[in-house]
Amino acid sequence: MTSQLHELCFDAHDPPALARFWGRLLGRETAADGVTVLPRQQPEFPIRFLLTHEGKTGPNQIHLHLTSTSPGDQQAIVARALELGGHHLDVGQTPEEGHIVLADTEGNELCVIEPGNSYLAGCGFLGELACDGTREVGYFWSAALGWPLVWDQDEETAIQSPAGGTKIAWGGPPVRPKTRRNRMHFHLAPSVRGGRHAELDRLVSLGATRLPSGSDVPDGVLMADPDGNEFCLLPDDADDADEAADAGRVVDGSP
Repeated sequence: MTSQLHELCFDAHDPPALARFWGRLLGRETAADGVTVLPRQQPEFPIRFLLTHEGKTGPNQIHLHLTSTSPGDQQAIVARALELGGHHLDVGQTPEEGHIVLADTEGNELCVIEPGNSYLAGCGFLGELACDGTREVGYFWSAALGWPLVWDQDEETAIQSPAGGTKIAWGGPPVRPKTRRNRMHFHLAPSVRGGRHAELDRLVSLGATRLPSGSDVPDGVLMADPDGNEFCLLPDDADDADEAADAGRVVDGSP
């Protein structure tokens, strides 16, 4: 059994506004809840925006890499991001590097990758989630999701769904010290109906730890990967039914 990547979550001061920015930038529709950007097709995953009152301090642990097909397409993507309220960001990059660094309306970093990038060929428009993290955490997520390693060199790792699509990559050392909750995190779901308890045990055996419950998904189990990055393991209907039955047995004294 493995976990499925149910959605990528962003903490946001204005979730509907940030969902509109990313929905329009990615060319995706927004769900009726107003805070979830829907996938257009498999293997894309939803992106959900959750309310936070905490300010952003320092670079995010995850930033998004968007691909382009030509110099004109790259410039058009940048122009669209700026028109939607994004802005250029100087992180010390040079013109020779080819990619263009931007930030969304709440300062979350993203890159528009130059055309002809062979590493992201075939990954789709959202080519990569580029993460700050160790080689160990890349191995953890490969096992957690059942996604094979597609890069493992010089302590840098990357994984990709067997169906293709967006890569998730970790840049290796030096890894920035973690001082507070990440603004982006994953929501996972067990791949087997009613299998959350077994999947929880499996994730712990792989190196995850349980954390105090979070408020964004009251029924989820808040966890951290081996680098301390938060993620949430969600229940499904069968898990809810089992847990309700367990609670009923405790209340009425039944064995």
